[in-house]
Amino acid sequence: MASSVKPLCTICHDNRNSNRAVRWCTECEVLFCEDCEKPHKIEKTTSETARYIEDLKREDHFIEKSLEVNISSALQSVVRDVKSFGDIAINTTSSTLQIKAGRKDQAQNFISKVPGIEEIKPSLFTKLTIPNDMQTLNISACRILPNGNFIILDFFKKQLLLFSNDGIFIRIVVTFTQYPIDVGFIRDNTVAVTFVSVKQAKLVDIQQNKIIQTIKVSHNFYGVASDSETLVISGDRQCTRLNLNDMSHTILEGMEGVGRISLFHGNIYGTIPLKTKVCCFKSTGEPLWTFTHKDIDSPVGMSLDMNGFVYIVSRGNNGVLVVSPDGKTCKTILSEADGINRSWAIDIHKETGMMIVPCQKGKIVQIMKQLLCTRFKI
Repeated sequence: MASSVKPLCTICHDNRNSNRAVRWCTECEVLFCEDCEKPHKIEKTTSETARYIEDLKREDHFIEKSLEVNISSALQSVVRDVKSFGDIAINTTSSTLQIKAGRKDQAQNFISKVPGIEEIKPSLFTKLTIPNDMQTLNISACRILPNGNFIILDFFKKQLLLFSNDGIFIRIVVTFTQYPIDVGFIRDNTVAVTFVSVKQAKLVDIQQNKIIQTIKVSHNFYGVASDSETLVISGDRQCTRLNLNDMSHTILEGMEGVGRISLFHGNIYGTIPLKTKVCCFKSTGEPLWTFTHKDIDSPVGMSLDMNGFVYIVSRGNNGVLVVSPDGKTCKTILSEADGINRSWAIDIHKETGMMIVPCQKGKIVQIMKQLLCTRFKI
């Protein structure tokens, strides 16, 4: 049976404690327990006040000003001889204002920075076991939904399956007539599904459990990704970008052979399995960089984290690698020793840092927790 694991407080976990988290700070992207949440609120208030005072200091609002007036002795003959009533001088001195924080009321200030590739070390969060009555799944794709639930494509059964965030099977969403190969989240409750050797994709409402639209293009489909405004579909010979507002199509030249794809900050990322390459393109299809490495063997599934690191499944050697945002370096972060076995897919929830890696053999779905930030205490 699947296990239910509640998230831990990030600060306590860093200090090797195991307090349960009760709040998620969207600004700091940190989980807090009740004890750590209170000083965090104090720290935020203190930081805001300190920034306000620093802004006033930079704009010279605290500079002391004194006005001196010297009256001319010739004032008595003002009518005849006075050409000046005197001199006005403005003298300034530096502010003596100081901001001091007593140790007793001092709060911890956490600063996040983009980690180096060597700092990325995933740790096992939980393993989700598929129920016995579902038998072995052949998972071709998976996606973590914004609410933490996730969907899986069962290739041979031609089904889209929905699971809760703690790994409990919820229901079969849709059974297709063709073999599904990839799935991408669009917006709200809508996902797009592509199929093997079929020049069409299906839009599925996962809440209503039905296909709501069929999209046809001039080439076979493979990978699919969306930023909620556009839908990009890769194929063996070309790729297409679809405007979801007016449903207009644009052929992207120069992206032949691209398999799985992801979108991030306006760029398109893709794997080319036959050439063992990982690529980054502009939204127009113009190549930005191409990366190859001896540890990359038959790259298939891919995803990106919040910092732009590219995670790929290297199916040929049962590994998961991370490529730097500039496409210059890489590192193996998971291997067969970690349970990676003939995987096709991977996905990362950018806000929580959760990474899901389904295994082809057996019935295990790995859920990993990414260490995406390094925090310092001031």
